[in-house]
Amino acid sequence: MLYIIKYVFCFFVLIGIVVCPLKAQVSGRVTDADTGEPIPFVNVYYGRQKNFGTTTNERGKYTLQAPVKGDTLIYSFVGYGSYKIYVEEGEKRIHNVKLKKLEKRLSELIVKPKKKRYNRKDNPAVELIRKVIAAKGNNSLKQNDYYRYDKYQRITFGFNNITQHFIDSGFLRKYPLLVKQVEYCPQTQTHILPLTYNETSSEHIYRKKPEAERNIVRGEHSEGLNELFATGDIVNTVLQRFFADVNIYDNSINLLERYFTSPLSSTNAISFYQYYIMDSLQVDGEPCVELSFIPQNPQDFGFSGRLWVLNDGSYQVKRCLLNLPLRSSVNYISNLVIEQDFSTLSNGQRVLIKDNMIAEMGALKKYHNMLIKRTTSYSGFDFSPILDERFDIRERLRDGSTIVKDENFWSLYRTDSLTRSEANMSTMVRDMMRKKGAGWVIWIVRAFVENYVETSPSGKKNYVDIGPVNTIVSSNFIDKLRLRISAQTTANMNPHLFLKGYAAYGVRDRKWKYESEVEYSFLEKQYSPEEFPKNSIAISTRYDVMAPSDAMLPTDKDNVFASFKTRTIDQMSYFRQYNLRYMYEFDNHFGITAQLRHITQTPTGSLFYRSLGGDQVPELTQSEASLILRYAPGEKVVVTKQKRHPVNHNFPVYVLMHTSGFKNVLGGDYTSNYTELSVTKRFWLNSYGRIDLYGRAGAQWNKVPFPLLITPAANNSYIIQRNMFNMINNMEFMNDRFISMEIQWDLSGKLFNRIPLLKHLKWREVIGFKTLYGKLTDKNNPQKRPLDSRLFEFPSREGVFTSFVMGDTPYMELNVGIHNIFKILRVDYVRRLNYLNIPDTKKNGVRFVLQFDF
Repeated sequence: MLYIIKYVFCFFVLIGIVVCPLKAQVSGRVTDADTGEPIPFVNVYYGRQKNFGTTTNERGKYTLQAPVKGDTLIYSFVGYGSYKIYVEEGEKRIHNVKLKKLEKRLSELIVKPKKKRYNRKDNPAVELIRKVIAAKGNNSLKQNDYYRYDKYQRITFGFNNITQHFIDSGFLRKYPLLVKQVEYCPQTQTHILPLTYNETSSEHIYRKKPEAERNIVRGEHSEGLNELFATGDIVNTVLQRFFADVNIYDNSINLLERYFTSPLSSTNAISFYQYYIMDSLQVDGEPCVELSFIPQNPQDFGFSGRLWVLNDGSYQVKRCLLNLPLRSSVNYISNLVIEQDFSTLSNGQRVLIKDNMIAEMGALKKYHNMLIKRTTSYSGFDFSPILDERFDIRERLRDGSTIVKDENFWSLYRTDSLTRSEANMSTMVRDMMRKKGAGWVIWIVRAFVENYVETSPSGKKNYVDIGPVNTIVSSNFIDKLRLRISAQTTANMNPHLFLKGYAAYGVRDRKWKYESEVEYSFLEKQYSPEEFPKNSIAISTRYDVMAPSDAMLPTDKDNVFASFKTRTIDQMSYFRQYNLRYMYEFDNHFGITAQLRHITQTPTGSLFYRSLGGDQVPELTQSEASLILRYAPGEKVVVTKQKRHPVNHNFPVYVLMHTSGFKNVLGGDYTSNYTELSVTKRFWLNSYGRIDLYGRAGAQWNKVPFPLLITPAANNSYIIQRNMFNMINNMEFMNDRFISMEIQWDLSGKLFNRIPLLKHLKWREVIGFKTLYGKLTDKNNPQKRPLDSRLFEFPSREGVFTSFVMGDTPYMELNVGIHNIFKILRVDYVRRLNYLNIPDTKKNGVRFVLQFDF
């Protein structure tokens, strides 16, 4: 979600629309007062200025110019009572109107439809939907031994509701190239301004025995403003992920990185939705029964909409229409419509042939809504046997070749023609770049989004990036004020060879710190060495100062936001490190990393190394070799200039690591062997949100001093960090065996949505629990071996120990939080449940983070 927000900001800045709100308009939605369903084709007009009028679209939405003088706005539709409201001159408001059905009068007798409480028992709509759900298996293509089909998809991003008043307001009038891009969209019944599109042609193949399934991408093509960004593929990747394909026959529908209960869910559709039979009618010449449905609680993650079910005893769906309920708690989406059409194949199976989606996004209603339009078509269904070798095709090519195709390819595989504006996209971008000042705007936007500053003029190939920007200024106990400059080369300089590094200066200790790295990629890269897959070797050197807990941060330790600590972290060390690393990733997201490392640590601040014999130890040197195995099946990532970011968390991630230290090799002081295993997994609970689990276990097998023991992943900043303990102090516990677990349950507003007043805030609740069980064996416990000179005294401050051995009880902490505050903020109350008698411990705390979710 973060990348959608960032790139939306890019486009706002780029074309200046963010500071150009709409001219005065009246807009809103018209719905049935009883069912909440939108009413299309409602007449909306002014009483005196009758030349200003419109009708609602199929989703009940309308937009109308505000009156030149104050006037009465009238809403009328056959079968419903009229509604009137006075609108002031130049007034800009949103009027959502509920029309009531007319009472029927017959010979002075008033007949009113009796309001009945919804009842599932003896409800013909419920009985029909039960039969539709029971017949789901007959529609599954996987009952065939083989099948294949062609898929074409295009996702267009732009702005909606571009009115003539806005064009005449002065802004667009200065940019005729943008005015040329404005076109009418029949789906929204408004004029739109497309800015970028991405199209994909693929072939999907399936085999039952042994079961295998592949989606083979034939070609991709992208045009528009996102191509001005070095990492513009982020827009396409994230849009495809969040606005994924919808299968109404699934129990849960993955959309917007959330799971919505399907109206045909076998598990809980009947209890989640209310169903109504609306009509019997012909759809494309086939007799159908029209069903409408709405969620019991519209703020739960579900849909409202309609199903047209074949009235021939097969109980197959002919067409479906999905909307977000009016009071949906989904963020940023002001309107979403999914239309699907199904067809019968020659073998009698019902398949999806057309899937269109329209989503209107906007954080602020007074600005133009952003529009995401997805068009998908399926064709060429075939059930003939498929050669086995076709299922061995890798999902991604490793030879650097591209799947971007030319116009000759798309003339063959594009099943849905480009609109006029989409076909003119490249011309628009070229003209935009010629505008005075456009280069500077793009340069600034890139720096904001990518956290890096490009050194080449806009429109030119960039060879060196300066950044991350958020590490230029930070602080810690040793440096006090810390100033840092960082840089890295790009594939434009060399697609195989990459250089990066930083230089930092501490004002208090007056020392320079640095890092330099050279990486050679055996695969040609387009921009960054982090692009998947990796096959590279790197050598680096680093000299810096850090606390042990800093090494476990998922972000850069110099991130300015992580500099604000809940307590003083004065037990730190200088370290000098030399590292040789080789990394290879397979196409199934299994990766191997092997590295050799030589590191020397020198304690500083209040940290010291002193053997149990009383001798001061100035530094500790280790020569190590590590092997890391990582497996993340189903992982999908996007790459920025800084690092990789997963765009889905629904699949497990397994990491197994072993590090061996060698005594007397290049000055190594100790023999050590450390093994660690971690597992991460997300579980979805339909309308009850999601649960994230993170488990980790490890062991140090040899006798080693405390700097080589295992310390907890302690987060001592005010920012919420994943997979770290909030209330444990730096190096508080020393272990050589440990197991930890974290569970976070995001209820997605399941409780708050049922509490009056609170439900209007759309807050969402989160509950978390973290625990750590650790053990220190006798061979590494200074209290058990007080005369062993190979062990060090535990850290202390002014004669009081600050590190301890855990007891038989695991450490536990609880967090209870609220997120979606102002749609962007999460605040947690955290409480430490035990080990409260340890000095300098805090029982309670508050942590926060900016968190963007749909």
